[in-house]
Amino acid sequence: MAALVLDVKELVTRFYIPEGIVHAVNGISFSLDEGETLGIVGESGCGKSVTMLSMLRLIPQPPGKIENGEAIFLGKDLLKIPLSEMRKVRGAEIGMIFQDPMTSLNPVLTIGKQVSEPMVEHLGMTQKQANERVVELLDLVGIPQPKDRLGDYPHQFSGGMRQRAMIAMALSCSPKILIADEPTTALDVTIQAQIVDLVNRLQEQLGMAVIWITHDLGVVARVVRRVIVLYAGFIVESAPVKEVYGRPSHPYTMGLLGSIPRLDQRHGTSKLTSIEGRPPDLFNDPSSCPFAPRCQFVEDICREENPGLRSIGDTHSIACWFDVHAEGKPSIERINE
Repeated sequence: MAALVLDVKELVTRFYIPEGIVHAVNGISFSLDEGETLGIVGESGCGKSVTMLSMLRLIPQPPGKIENGEAIFLGKDLLKIPLSEMRKVRGAEIGMIFQDPMTSLNPVLTIGKQVSEPMVEHLGMTQKQANERVVELLDLVGIPQPKDRLGDYPHQFSGGMRQRAMIAMALSCSPKILIADEPTTALDVTIQAQIVDLVNRLQEQLGMAVIWITHDLGVVARVVRRVIVLYAGFIVESAPVKEVYGRPSHPYTMGLLGSIPRLDQRHGTSKLTSIEGRPPDLFNDPSSCPFAPRCQFVEDICREENPGLRSIGDTHSIACWFDVHAEGKPSIERINE
C-alpha cells in the first residue's frame, strides 16, 4: 500500500476586498498517496489554483486569508510551520508548474539562471554544479542543444519550450509532489500532447506524486487515476477517473461531461448539453447547495442546506442530497443518511 504524502483537511480561504468577502475555498479536504496522480477539475474561478496556492501559502495576505484547515505533508502542517521552513519545502519538496510560463519566468534573467536557482538555494550547489545539472534537466524535458540555451532569455523560447523550462525548474530538486497548474493552457494541441506525455514519463522515472489542475477533461481522462470536481470552492464529486467518466453522479459533473463531444457516438445521434444559468457569485455566503440555482434536479432542501460530501460507494462521494441514478428513474431519490 502506497504511503500517504499529503493530507489536506477542511481548508478555508477568503479574500477580503472593498466589494465584500470572496468565499474562494470552502472546507476542501483531500489526500495524496506516494506516486499517485490526482486530477482537480472545474470551471474558471472554482478554487482550483487558490487551493494549491493556499496550501503553499502563496496567496497574497492581505487581501487573502487562510481561515481554517490543515495541510499535512510528511508529518508537518504546511499552514502552521514557520515561513523560513516553508521556503525550504517550496521548490525542494513540492514543485509547481504555474499556468503561464511567460509571466511566471523572469524576463530579465536567463533560463539557466532561473532553472539553477532552486538547486543553489535548496541543495547548496555551486553555480557551476547547478549549470551542469540544468543541462541534464533541459535535455530530460526535451529541449534541444540544452548547453547552448543556458544563456537564452524567456522571450527566445517558444511557448512549449518555456513550459518545458518551467517543468525542468519544478523538477530540479526532485520533489515528492509536482503540482501542474493548467500546464497546457494557451498551447496548441500538438504541444499540449507533448507536455502531457512528458509529465507522465517523468513521473514514472522519478516516482513522484502529481496533482493536475485543469479544466480540460480530455487531459484528465488520459493521465489521472482519481478526480476531484470543484464548484464554487466546494468539492462536489470525488472518485476514480473511470467512475467519474463512466457514471458521473453529481449534476454539475454530468453537465461538464455532457458538454464534451464524444468520439464513441455517431454523428447527429446526440446533442451536446449546456449548464443553464450563471456561474456562482462567490460573494454570497455558501449556506445552501451552490449548484442549486443551475441544477435540473433541484428541490426545496437544496436551497436551504448544503449537503456536504456523502459516500455513494467505496471510493465515490458526491455533495448532493439525491442519487440521480436511483433505480433508473428519470427523477431523483434521497440518499440514505
